[in-house]
Amino acid sequence: MLTDTIIKNIRPTGKTFKLTDRDGLYLRVSPKGARTFAYNYRVNGRQETINFGQYGVGGITLAEARQMLDEAKRLRNAGVSPARAAVEAVESERTFASWADEWFQKHKMADSTRAMRASVYKRDIHPSLHNKLMREVDHHALRRLTDAIVERGAPATAIHARDIVMMVFRHAIDRGLEGVVNPADKVRPSSIATFVPRDRMLQPPHIKLLYTYMEQVGTGMQFRAAVKLLLLTMVRKSELSNATWSEVDFENSLWTIPKARMKMGRPHVVYLSRQALDLFIALKTFAGSSVYILPNRYEPNKPMSPATLNRVINYTVARARADGHDMPDCGPHDMRRTASTLLNEAGYATDWIEKCLAHEQRGVRAVYNKAEYREQRTAMLQDWADMIDGWTK
Repeated sequence: MLTDTIIKNIRPTGKTFKLTDRDGLYLRVSPKGARTFAYNYRVNGRQETINFGQYGVGGITLAEARQMLDEAKRLRNAGVSPARAAVEAVESERTFASWADEWFQKHKMADSTRAMRASVYKRDIHPSLHNKLMREVDHHALRRLTDAIVERGAPATAIHARDIVMMVFRHAIDRGLEGVVNPADKVRPSSIATFVPRDRMLQPPHIKLLYTYMEQVGTGMQFRAAVKLLLLTMVRKSELSNATWSEVDFENSLWTIPKARMKMGRPHVVYLSRQALDLFIALKTFAGSSVYILPNRYEPNKPMSPATLNRVINYTVARARADGHDMPDCGPHDMRRTASTLLNEAGYATDWIEKCLAHEQRGVRAVYNKAEYREQRTAMLQDWADMIDGWTK
């Protein structure tokens, strides 16, 4: 058996060697003299090794190594991997900031989305949660966080903060963290804030209700897709309802609306997100040989009735309310207002948003702002589609 005297007098030999203690515990000595306690064992038919730690200052003692050995044997006899249990113990002691940093590194998202979320995390989440262990971040802590953000007048940012916390916990749990509950499960977006706009618009919880209940009303898939396209593309109802297939460039993900159909008399380009492009592809199946993206049900050589989308939305709102949900009145034009408001609240440049809305600026600002912002608008509309996916799944 080993003693402290024996261990202290060990000299490196330039090669790794082992000194045995008792009951399978041994000391592994590195070529440079580092001394590590370890134990080899079999569990569930597998050969495994667990390292207990280095001997000496800042490490563990011989007595502590023997205590760890006894616990490892108890776990092994119960059919539990001691090495895995040790990893889980370490993972459970990681801070929220540690998991958040890992999530930011590994989660795939557009650069602009990453920048927006990083800004929310740095400003609103990190100060209060960064040094907390995951088990210390409960729904009460998340509620205090979102309430503080709402109090400063940023309800959309509060919802983004809740979503970031939710996704960090999902990441940790998916990677084996046990003994924690995702606090976002008890902090629903609809409970974060009550927003009363001067003009009608939808908050993220309302968008989820819209998507959910549109699937339950008796209407065709093409009309549900059209409502979603209004939200995704930020165009006016007439610009979509009268659209033709000749305007859509599937190869380059572009929809060019000619000036004759635009309110301001100028052609308008819509940079299609992946989600919007998928909806156009689905609509092509329903349109058949019609030149219109949304043909009239009874006369395919004509566009659909302008009132159709209003009816679809009205039926959806009524169905949601019938189930007890606080769903505001809204119409096709409110999809544009919703996108504009939420993107502005998320911190995107007003000039990009105004270009997506085909609003032409006047006066001195218009003279100095003729840029089309193709790259920025493309990225922003993709981010917007990804946000909607996150709220509606």
